[in-house]
Amino acid sequence: MTESQRATLGYMGPFVAFVGFMALEKSVFHSQHLYPVRCLVVLAAILVFSRPYLLLRPSRPISSVLLGIAVFAIWIAPDALFGYRHHWLFENGITGTTASTLAPGDQANFWFLAVRTFGSTLLVPIVEELFWRGWLMRWLILPDFTKVALGTFAPLAFWGVAVAFAMEHGPYWEVGLAAGILYNWWMVRTRSLADCMLAHAVTNGALSAYVMATGAWRYWL
Repeated sequence: MTESQRATLGYMGPFVAFVGFMALEKSVFHSQHLYPVRCLVVLAAILVFSRPYLLLRPSRPISSVLLGIAVFAIWIAPDALFGYRHHWLFENGITGTTASTLAPGDQANFWFLAVRTFGSTLLVPIVEELFWRGWLMRWLILPDFTKVALGTFAPLAFWGVAVAFAMEHGPYWEVGLAAGILYNWWMVRTRSLADCMLAHAVTNGALSAYVMATGAWRYWL
């Protein structure tokens, strides 16, 4: 295996494992009962394939935390202020609906919620930042992405990743787009995956706390 292939596996592998397992849960089991197994599989993929590409020392930690809080506020603001989420623009045959696949029993299960929070706050930011801003944002500039510096700006790559990131979030696509733009901008500004991972982790951690405090399980699709 060449260095380029190893890098591709390191940046893409955990994301492919995460999304593949999630699709299996939704299509076959119609629940998140296997979420702990998904976390173990993804964690193993990170440890085996991604460790050489993980730089976990943010250069602007305070600003990254503040950005993460801002994205969290943007994420919940439309529902809290306007309540338009059930409009056909957001719930349809393409984007899906906001109904959570979390079983009622899991909503009261401390250990499941702890694992779900761990996955959302710590694993997902690593997985998604490696893929979206570590790999795809560079690959769209040059297929041999290892020759492109992290945070390199190119309009097609910037906006293509923002749109794809929005589509990944289904009925929350409009706030997903805003989040994608802000995370992309932060990647360009800091040229640091660690800063993007930290901002993303703060967003997801705050959202997890909000979900459990308010019972807004719809945010955990």
